[in-house]
Amino acid sequence: MIEERLVNIETKITFQEDLIEELNKTVYQQQQKLDRLEAICTTLSRHIQSLAEAGNEGKSANERPPHY
Repeated sequence: MIEERLVNIETKITFQEDLIEELNKTVYQQQQKLDRLEAICTTLSRHIQSLAEAGNEGKSANERPPHY
């Protein structure tokens, strides 16, 4: 009886260790994806900002719109 309980406990612990390892791998992969997405967002933000600045350089503040 006690031997059977110990085997069950050892089996559960082994299963939990495997599950924890898989979860750790998943969390690591998700962190890598988040890091890549943050880098992409930063790059896109800088690109949009530079495009906006380049578009504003050619216009003066008091320039009339083309339909006048």
